[in-house]
Amino acid sequence: MELLQSADSKLVIYGIVAVIVLFIILKIFKWPLKILLNGIFGVVLLYIVNLVGANFGFSIGINVVTALIAGILGIPGVAALIIFKLFI
Repeated sequence: MELLQSADSKLVIYGIVAVIVLFIILKIFKWPLKILLNGIFGVVLLYIVNLVGANFGFSIGINVVTALIAGILGIPGVAALIIFKLFI
């Protein structure tokens, strides 16, 4: 019976350690995943703005600066680029 209890206690400890490690891994990869998703949404939205804006004579030039703004900030970055373009 002692062997069974020590195996159960080891299993519980391993389970707790696994949950803690999983939590730490998720915290570490949260920022890169968020930046990746912002970048994807930003680039897609920038493309859509240029596609739809072409019908109205409006376009945002895609260069290093606009790609970085859209990539890092995502949707709010594209909105800022649109506002900036409207007032310049």
